[in-house]
Amino acid sequence: MFETNNDDRGQVGIGTLIVFIAMVLVAAIAAGVLINTAGMLQSQAEATGEESTELVSERIDATSAVGIVDNDGGADEGELEEIRVGITAAPGADDISLEDTIIQAVGPNGQANLVYADDDFDHDDGEVGHLDGTFVAENANDEYVAPSDAVLDNENDFTLVFDPEDTPFGDGDPFGEGDESQLDIVSPSSATTQVTLTAPDLFSEDGEAVRL
Repeated sequence: MFETNNDDRGQVGIGTLIVFIAMVLVAAIAAGVLINTAGMLQSQAEATGEESTELVSERIDATSAVGIVDNDGGADEGELEEIRVGITAAPGADDISLEDTIIQAVGPNGQANLVYADDDFDHDDGEVGHLDGTFVAENANDEYVAPSDAVLDNENDFTLVFDPEDTPFGDGDPFGEGDESQLDIVSPSSATTQVTLTAPDLFSEDGEAVRL
């Protein structure tokens, strides 16, 4: 009594199949995009984590800061002849090259970016001459350390040496009584340690090491 049109039923089935396939394709594309995005975010998170870890661990710690008062009997007697900052690698740090370390210094006579001195600087008789925008490191025996050997590690600590007559510490007259300077020691990984140098108001004894 009732007739069924099989052609219409076939068309509906094909339409449903097409819609289903389209939905599967859209879902697959969306899943691919999500997977790629998740991978990129994971990579960025890992890179950020590594950088953050380096900024915390690959740091140079300052252990002391003193000035050495000249006592050679010359015109500079009673003035600082050296600024010395003791340094060590932060706990857990890998080897840190001082040759690739920069010191951003601000003092009474402006500011300067100081780099490690090369092998040609004046260090006769164990004394540093004018460093002119550079700094050097000495070992436990107060011996100058060549750039290639100036590497902080678990076994080697050093003392950074600056000339108080050079910019920004001095300008003709050396960094002296009552002066203040700030050092930002920036390791190769960009980890920064800040050191404030404050000279006492009076140097009481020639040849002494005054705390800065």
